[in-house]
Amino acid sequence: MDRTRKADIDLGPLPELIGYVLRRAQLVVFQDFFAAFAPFDIRPAQFSVLTVIERNPGLRQSEVAEALGIKRTNFVGMLDALEARGLTERRQAAGDRRSYALYLTAEGAALMRKLRPVLKAHEARMVARVGEEGRDRLIALLHEITPADETPRARNGTRSLKAAKASRSPRPGLAEI
Repeated sequence: MDRTRKADIDLGPLPELIGYVLRRAQLVVFQDFFAAFAPFDIRPAQFSVLTVIERNPGLRQSEVAEALGIKRTNFVGMLDALEARGLTERRQAAGDRRSYALYLTAEGAALMRKLRPVLKAHEARMVARVGEEGRDRLIALLHEITPADETPRARNGTRSLKAAKASRSPRPGLAEI
């Protein structure tokens, strides 16, 4: 299909629907993310899991999955893959033989250090499209859509998830992105 034909397609109300426009924006963001993180073989959900584990060592599997809104069955497979790559490890949770606490391995911590500048550059490309003020407004608006009781909200490097379940482990330093 040539570009002039594509411009003639009537999308009806779609361009005015939050969900449609949000999904289109997500595709652009994810395409950039995939390209930037491809050399590390890291996908967005994996990066999110690694970030939460890095910032909250010792959380149980169920806590990380819940914090990120990942179904338990999907999370176990993802965690198995991260563990097979030597990036994360499960340790028996103190006081609960049925649960495992999650930690980054030394290799996982090293990878996260390598990913910080990649993330910073990715985020800068996205901010360049909307500007700093636009980014701040967009994030605030998206937080308004997401019910506070469904997603732990940590802002500006502060811990959430009930202060990582009453601080099972010391808080990692606030590394800049």
